[in-house]
Amino acid sequence: MKIDLSGRVTVVTGGTAGIGLAAVRLFLEAGAAVAFCGRDKDKSADVAEVLRTDYPRAKILAEACDVLDKSNVKAFASAVKTTFGGTDMLVLNAGQARLSTFDDTSDAAWREELELKYFSVLNPAHAFLPQLEMSDTAAIVCSSSLLGRQPEPHLVATSSARAGQLSLVHGMAHELAPKGIRVNSILIGQVASTQWRRRFDALEDKSVTWEIYTKSIADRAGVPLGRIGTPEEAASAIFFLATPMSSFTTGSTVDVSGGLSRHVG
Repeated sequence: MKIDLSGRVTVVTGGTAGIGLAAVRLFLEAGAAVAFCGRDKDKSADVAEVLRTDYPRAKILAEACDVLDKSNVKAFASAVKTTFGGTDMLVLNAGQARLSTFDDTSDAAWREELELKYFSVLNPAHAFLPQLEMSDTAAIVCSSSLLGRQPEPHLVATSSARAGQLSLVHGMAHELAPKGIRVNSILIGQVASTQWRRRFDALEDKSVTWEIYTKSIADRAGVPLGRIGTPEEAASAIFFLATPMSSFTTGSTVDVSGGLSRHVG
């Protein structure tokens, strides 16, 4: 099934790499105008240059933005409004995992993790809400984690924060439904990311290939499909939830974990 998003505008936070960038590409391929942001100004510009080469007819806006800085996010929303006239789909993709246990997570680390997982959703949602309210296909999609339902002891702070984030998104879905704004999440498990790439690059044993390395990750985690996911697979779920393909879906989660979830439904 192919969907035409010509005349529609998608905003993606954390859109310069990984799942976010894969999502940007999917929306561009469908004809949407796309605005994306990342914290690094130069990286945002470099990614935009590549995308304009790959999609020469596309409408693209790239900005540097720290989603935890409310003034930054408001400025980004204003730039999108000025450039494209509004927003139809908002993809919230900022965030990362923190390796820590209950015993070794400092108070500062707890606060940082909770702030990131909550305000990476709250700040953009508030800033873009007036634009979304004007759209007849408004949708918000949060890229979240299976950790919100299935916590891991070595990721205690992230697991806790993701659980709260999942509750927040569900509450937003009910509150924004009367405004015609759908709100959903994807729950990722082990997906190839810049974090995994950095850890792979740091390996002392250079004879280990990326395929062997990622297969070992999947095996240790017990992923039934026997491999980790790709950014494109997670982005496809985001695309489905953000577009009219899922027009009667809100307050839901789509599991993108390769069967890692031990829960029914």
